[in-house]
Amino acid sequence: MIRATDTAVRRPPHVPGEAGVWVFIMGDMWVFALFFTTFIYYRAQDVALYTSAQQHLNQSLGAFNTFLLLTSSWFVIHAVEAARAARAALSRRLLLGALLCGAGFVAVKYFEYSEKIHAGLTIASNEFFMFYYVLTGIHLLHVAIGMLVLVYLWQASRSASRNGAELDISLLEGGASFWHMVDILWIVLFALIYMTR
Repeated sequence: MIRATDTAVRRPPHVPGEAGVWVFIMGDMWVFALFFTTFIYYRAQDVALYTSAQQHLNQSLGAFNTFLLLTSSWFVIHAVEAARAARAALSRRLLLGALLCGAGFVAVKYFEYSEKIHAGLTIASNEFFMFYYVLTGIHLLHVAIGMLVLVYLWQASRSASRNGAELDISLLEGGASFWHMVDILWIVLFALIYMTR
Protein backbone atom coordinates (compact mmCIF):
# COMPACT_ATOMS: atom_id res chain seq x y z
CA MET A 1 0.00 0.00 0.00
CA ILE A 2 1.33 3.45 -0.95
CA ARG A 3 1.17 6.03 1.79
CA ALA A 4 0.42 9.68 1.05
CA THR A 5 3.77 10.68 2.48
CA ASP A 6 5.60 8.38 0.04
CA THR A 7 4.13 10.19 -2.97
CA ALA A 8 4.58 13.70 -1.59
CA VAL A 9 7.29 15.76 -3.23
CA ARG A 10 10.07 16.42 -0.77
CA ARG A 11 11.16 20.00 -0.63
CA PRO A 12 14.74 20.93 0.10
CA PRO A 13 15.25 22.44 3.56
CA HIS A 14 14.46 26.15 3.63
CA VAL A 15 17.21 28.50 4.82
CA PRO A 16 15.74 31.89 5.72
CA GLY A 17 17.16 34.88 3.89
CA GLU A 18 20.07 34.79 1.49
CA ALA A 19 23.41 33.02 1.83
CA GLY A 20 25.32 36.33 2.13
CA VAL A 21 23.35 37.26 5.24
CA TRP A 22 24.32 33.99 6.88
CA VAL A 23 27.99 34.46 6.02
CA PHE A 24 27.84 37.84 7.78
CA ILE A 25 25.91 36.44 10.77
CA MET A 26 28.29 33.51 11.21
CA GLY A 27 31.31 35.81 10.94
CA ASP A 28 29.82 38.12 13.55
CA MET A 29 29.05 35.18 15.84
CA TRP A 30 32.67 34.00 15.58
CA VAL A 31 33.94 37.46 16.51
CA PHE A 32 31.67 37.56 19.55
CA ALA A 33 32.71 34.00 20.48
CA LEU A 34 36.29 35.31 20.56
CA PHE A 35 35.19 38.25 22.75
CA PHE A 36 33.35 35.91 25.13
CA THR A 37 36.32 33.53 25.33
CA THR A 38 38.66 36.44 26.08
CA PHE A 39 36.32 37.69 28.83
CA ILE A 40 36.14 34.21 30.40
CA TYR A 41 39.93 33.83 30.25
CA TYR A 42 40.63 37.15 31.97
CA ARG A 43 37.87 36.61 34.50
CA ALA A 44 39.53 33.33 35.51
CA GLN A 45 42.75 35.28 36.26
CA ASP A 46 41.03 37.51 38.86
CA VAL A 47 37.64 36.12 39.88
CA ALA A 48 37.50 38.30 43.00
CA LEU A 49 37.79 41.54 41.00
CA TYR A 50 35.12 40.48 38.51
CA THR A 51 32.75 39.24 41.21
CA SER A 52 33.15 42.41 43.24
CA ALA A 53 32.70 44.67 40.17
CA GLN A 54 29.56 42.79 39.11
CA GLN A 55 27.89 43.82 42.36
CA HIS A 56 27.66 47.34 40.88
CA LEU A 57 25.57 46.19 37.92
CA ASN A 58 21.81 46.46 37.95
CA GLN A 59 20.57 42.94 37.20
CA SER A 60 16.98 44.19 37.00
CA LEU A 61 17.83 46.52 34.12
CA GLY A 62 19.77 43.75 32.39
CA ALA A 63 16.81 41.37 32.83
CA PHE A 64 14.38 44.02 31.56
CA ASN A 65 16.54 44.52 28.46
CA THR A 66 16.52 40.74 27.95
CA PHE A 67 12.71 40.83 28.13
CA LEU A 68 12.61 43.68 25.60
CA LEU A 69 14.80 41.85 23.08
CA LEU A 70 12.95 38.55 23.50
CA THR A 71 9.66 40.39 22.96
CA SER A 72 11.08 42.14 19.89
CA SER A 73 12.13 38.77 18.45
CA TRP A 74 8.58 37.50 19.03
CA PHE A 75 7.27 40.49 17.06
CA VAL A 76 9.75 39.81 14.24
CA ILE A 77 8.82 36.11 14.04
CA HIS A 78 5.15 37.02 13.69
CA ALA A 79 5.95 39.81 11.22
CA VAL A 80 7.59 37.24 8.91
CA GLU A 81 4.62 34.88 9.31
CA ALA A 82 2.19 37.72 8.54
CA ALA A 83 4.16 38.68 5.43
CA ARG A 84 4.13 35.06 4.23
CA ALA A 85 0.33 35.09 4.67
CA ALA A 86 0.15 38.30 2.57
CA ARG A 87 -0.94 40.35 5.59
CA ALA A 88 1.40 43.27 4.92
CA ALA A 89 -0.31 45.78 7.25
CA LEU A 90 -0.09 43.38 10.20
CA SER A 91 3.53 42.61 9.32
CA ARG A 92 4.37 46.34 9.40
CA ARG A 93 2.66 46.79 12.78
CA LEU A 94 4.64 43.88 14.19
CA LEU A 95 7.89 45.31 12.80
CA LEU A 96 7.01 48.60 14.47
CA GLY A 97 6.50 46.73 17.76
CA ALA A 98 9.96 45.16 17.39
CA LEU A 99 11.43 48.57 16.61
CA LEU A 100 9.83 50.09 19.74
CA CYS A 101 11.28 47.28 21.86
CA GLY A 102 14.69 48.01 20.34
CA ALA A 103 14.27 51.70 21.19
CA GLY A 104 13.35 50.70 24.74
CA PHE A 105 16.56 48.64 24.95
CA VAL A 106 18.63 51.65 23.84
CA ALA A 107 16.90 53.91 26.37
CA VAL A 108 17.52 51.47 29.23
CA LYS A 109 21.17 51.11 28.19
CA TYR A 110 21.57 54.91 28.11
CA PHE A 111 20.12 55.11 31.64
CA GLU A 112 22.37 52.27 32.80
CA TYR A 113 25.53 53.80 31.32
CA SER A 114 24.65 57.20 32.81
CA GLU A 115 24.11 55.63 36.22
CA LYS A 116 27.51 53.93 36.11
CA ILE A 117 29.39 56.99 34.85
CA HIS A 118 27.84 59.23 37.53
CA ALA A 119 28.96 56.66 40.13
CA GLY A 120 32.52 56.99 38.78
CA LEU A 121 32.51 53.56 37.12
CA THR A 122 34.04 54.16 33.70
CA ILE A 123 35.88 52.11 31.11
CA ALA A 124 39.12 52.99 32.95
CA SER A 125 37.90 51.88 36.40
CA ASN A 126 39.12 48.30 36.12
CA GLU A 127 39.39 45.35 33.76
CA PHE A 128 35.79 44.22 34.35
CA PHE A 129 34.33 47.60 33.44
CA MET A 130 36.56 47.80 30.39
CA PHE A 131 34.95 44.56 29.18
CA TYR A 132 31.51 45.73 30.32
CA TYR A 133 31.60 48.93 28.27
CA VAL A 134 33.34 47.44 25.22
CA LEU A 135 31.19 44.31 24.92
CA THR A 136 27.86 45.94 25.71
CA GLY A 137 28.84 48.95 23.56
CA ILE A 138 29.60 46.76 20.53
CA HIS A 139 26.33 44.94 21.13
CA LEU A 140 24.49 48.27 21.39
CA LEU A 141 25.93 49.19 17.99
CA HIS A 142 24.45 45.94 16.64
CA VAL A 143 21.08 46.87 18.15
CA ALA A 144 21.26 50.26 16.39
CA ILE A 145 22.12 48.57 13.07
CA GLY A 146 19.32 46.07 13.63
CA MET A 147 16.88 48.91 14.23
CA LEU A 148 17.94 50.50 10.94
CA VAL A 149 17.32 47.14 9.26
CA LEU A 150 13.83 47.02 10.82
CA VAL A 151 13.10 50.57 9.60
CA TYR A 152 14.27 49.57 6.12
CA LEU A 153 12.06 46.46 6.14
CA TRP A 154 9.06 48.49 7.35
CA GLN A 155 9.64 51.05 4.59
CA ALA A 156 10.16 48.36 1.94
CA SER A 157 6.89 46.69 2.97
CA ARG A 158 5.08 50.02 2.84
CA SER A 159 6.48 50.82 -0.60
CA ALA A 160 5.60 47.36 -1.91
CA SER A 161 2.01 47.75 -0.68
CA ARG A 162 1.68 51.18 -2.30
CA ASN A 163 2.90 49.76 -5.61
CA GLY A 164 0.63 46.72 -5.39
CA ALA A 165 3.62 44.37 -5.09
CA GLU A 166 4.62 41.86 -2.44
CA LEU A 167 7.61 42.31 -0.18
CA ASP A 168 10.51 39.99 -0.98
CA ILE A 169 10.18 37.44 1.82
CA SER A 170 13.87 36.49 1.67
CA LEU A 171 14.73 40.14 2.40
CA LEU A 172 12.46 40.08 5.45
CA GLU A 173 13.85 36.71 6.57
CA GLY A 174 17.43 37.96 6.28
CA GLY A 175 16.68 41.05 8.37
CA ALA A 176 14.82 38.92 10.90
CA SER A 177 17.77 36.52 11.15
CA PHE A 178 20.12 39.41 11.90
CA TRP A 179 17.76 40.70 14.61
CA HIS A 180 17.56 37.23 16.19
CA MET A 181 21.37 37.10 16.25
CA VAL A 182 21.41 40.40 18.15
CA ASP A 183 18.98 38.86 20.64
CA ILE A 184 21.06 35.69 21.09
CA LEU A 185 24.24 37.70 21.63
CA TRP A 186 22.54 39.73 24.35
CA ILE A 187 21.38 36.57 26.15
CA VAL A 188 24.99 35.34 26.28
CA LEU A 189 26.24 38.79 27.37
CA PHE A 190 23.59 38.99 30.10
CA ALA A 191 24.59 35.57 31.43
CA LEU A 192 28.33 36.32 31.33
CA ILE A 193 28.40 39.90 32.55
CA TYR A 194 25.37 40.23 34.81
CA MET A 195 24.72 36.74 36.14
CA THR A 196 28.07 34.93 36.52
CA ARG A 197 29.23 35.11 40.10
